Amino acid sequence: MHIRKYDNDYTRRHFLRTLGQGVVTAGVLAPLADVVAFSGDISEAYPDEALSVEHYSKGAVKIGNVIDAGNVDSVKDLLEPITYWQIKNDGRIVDVYPTATDIMHLNPKPYIEATLSNRGRARFDENGNVVTDDGSPWIGGHPFPDARTAKEMMAGVAMSWGRHDVAFYCVVERELDSDGRELYRYEAIQTEVHPTGRLVLDPKPTWPGHENKLRYNSTLLTSPNNVSGSVFLNTWHYDQRRLPELHAYLSTFKRVRRLPTNQRFEPQLPGTVYFVSDAWTMGDPFLTWGNFNIVGKGPFLGAVGGQGGGWNNDRPNWEPPVVGGENGRKYYRTGLSLVPEAHIIEMEPIKYPRAPYSKRRVWIDARTMTPMASLAFDRAGKPWKQFEFGTALYEKPSGEHFAVGGETYWSWTHLHIHDFQKDRLSAACQLKKNNRGYVTTFNDPDVYDSFCTMQALRRLGV
Repeated sequence: MHIRKYDNDYTRRHFLRTLGQGVVTAGVLAPLADVVAFSGDISEAYPDEALSVEHYSKGAVKIGNVIDAGNVDSVKDLLEPITYWQIKNDGRIVDVYPTATDIMHLNPKPYIEATLSNRGRARFDENGNVVTDDGSPWIGGHPFPDARTAKEMMAGVAMSWGRHDVAFYCVVERELDSDGRELYRYEAIQTEVHPTGRLVLDPKPTWPGHENKLRYNSTLLTSPNNVSGSVFLNTWHYDQRRLPELHAYLSTFKRVRRLPTNQRFEPQLPGTVYFVSDAWTMGDPFLTWGNFNIVGKGPFLGAVGGQGGGWNNDRPNWEPPVVGGENGRKYYRTGLSLVPEAHIIEMEPIKYPRAPYSKRRVWIDARTMTPMASLAFDRAGKPWKQFEFGTALYEKPSGEHFAVGGETYWSWTHLHIHDFQKDRLSAACQLKKNNRGYVTTFNDPDVYDSFCTMQALRRLGV
């Protein structure tokens, strides 16, 4: 007989008590960052009961089963509120994944290794930007694995979205009405190129001549025909007080134009509810937001697949099945796993006086400081827009995997951006290949010249 040392609410009470005492360091049995640095097995930082969704739900939810309207109330306190509503009221069904305990299943391996080796070397300079202890640009990995403040956590999110030196995503985005009818369907290529904090590609950790840049990210629309060939390039300054520069080749104008970048809370494409500000829960330079606060911590059900789920390798082109809504085709059929400890952050758009958001709440996985979901509130303080994205190691326990250069791919798998007030949804996922023949990859040194220069914009548009 298994005698439980910790009752159902022990871990929750522990988190509330430590947060009330001003203690933010993650872990219950031991500091999480120390455990990860020593063994890489996060289970040593938590009691067994804190790693079991069956324990939290009193047997109503089990790994390998589903969460639906019939059992979702047993885990309501572990869910972001809009996710709960989707499951309870709109026919969404989610699979239950195992809790990942191997830290190497939760982020790219080079990023985890750099986070551990560079631990303790990050600080904020006089302007609030992240630098190393000698004042140079950050050298890679999450700068604050022992984060004690909300600002440190969100700074790490802003420094590297995809957590690869270079990312090259094939993406499909579906725009859906309240019943689940598809109004628009877009296909695109999205790229991220990091000139600082580089871990794999030479030169590293900083690309000479690009020291004052944080990232280059571009989007090439390839479908439907009326937008195909439009290309957008954002050049992000390392100084996070400055907005990025945006250049675009628009298929309607047949030339490159510079566009304003202060319109961060408007749809970029017909039908979408996705604002550029929403990206990765921190789509703006992080110093244009402020009043960062930790408002809670505790267990959470997040779309974190680890090695046990999330990558739809058995589906055509990796696109997940669909479920829910009036027609059964509204949401992607995805999964959730128990995250033993999440930090809940709130922040306000202090540099955007006309922002329609009053604040954003973000759920951060304490194991890797990776964001899992966010909820934006309107100016009246009412819940408005959910941003949920799934992540996974593109590997199955059977050994099947997707790798480049010997490194197994870790990345995002799907997005749900739900305008809760209008009940409109933008649902996106990462594809294996694009309708133009492009293939998802990462750490390809040719992506910058091919997709992130003015010459590339003109060539891709043509």
